[in-house]
Amino acid sequence: MTQAATLDNTMGAMFIGVLCAAVLYGAACIQTWYYYVHQKDRWPLRALVAAVMITDTLHQALIAHTLYTYLITNFGNALELGNTVWSLLAEVLVNGFTAVLVQSFLAHRVWQLSNGNIWISVPAVLLVAAEFVCVFVFAVIGLTRVQTFAELAELLTGLSITVNVLAAVGDTYIAALLTLLLHTSRTGFRRSDSIINKLIIFSINTGALTSLCAIASMLSILLAPNTFIYISFFFCMGRLYANSLLATLNVRSLLRKDGGSNVQASNDTGSIPLGAYNTSVFNPPSAISVKIDTRREFVSDRSEEQKHADSHMDMS
Repeated sequence: MTQAATLDNTMGAMFIGVLCAAVLYGAACIQTWYYYVHQKDRWPLRALVAAVMITDTLHQALIAHTLYTYLITNFGNALELGNTVWSLLAEVLVNGFTAVLVQSFLAHRVWQLSNGNIWISVPAVLLVAAEFVCVFVFAVIGLTRVQTFAELAELLTGLSITVNVLAAVGDTYIAALLTLLLHTSRTGFRRSDSIINKLIIFSINTGALTSLCAIASMLSILLAPNTFIYISFFFCMGRLYANSLLATLNVRSLLRKDGGSNVQASNDTGSIPLGAYNTSVFNPPSAISVKIDTRREFVSDRSEEQKHADSHMDMS
């Protein structure tokens, strides 16, 4: 049975969505500050972060305007609650820009890790492109032909479901590819494998967040079409994309520090001078020679391990 619309599940749901989006926006601002202070990436990646935060800020302003219009400007005017506000439809397009920026970055990571394998990279790009095209069409139709929520439901419900399905499938596909590619890149080095394992867990978690949010939005449309519950989930989609991007970039410094500690601990416990066990005083050169060769081999292995670990954290 279709759930009836009430003030709680319409404006109340929208209010909760704006509130949650604001909290996530604050988290993204903190992560952005941390990124520009602690990360020294090339300008394209720094420009990407700036673009994502600009669209995220604009989206937060648009949904705040939507809520203010309904609850303050039109306070007590029940008839206006059935009409759409331009900012509510424009925010869909802005959210789409945030999503396509982050998803394109992740698709590029798939292309990098797969050494340019187009057979697995192109489907990711097509899913991202298809989602953005649907978002763009949704926004254009909404801004030019929709004036009430009844018209919105009649004209754009199918497109709303399609956008959420493409988002969930795309995020899941990219996360699965990153997990597989990282898993197959293990070499047996303890430090690099430890970092790769953490990157795998991180890729799964970040991909799961955006996918689950898209699925929740889609199910809300199907199960409660007369409410704004789906809007509350959609409001948070862009924030989750922004935070997932920033967390992916910022976690590198923590992994490097952790990896460096592991290497130091290994160096302290594993490079015991072999000469210390030589009780004979008649053959010291042999012991010294073994010690030098062992240390050279150790340093060489660590150097290769360092390069392998850093290659998986290079996002540029």
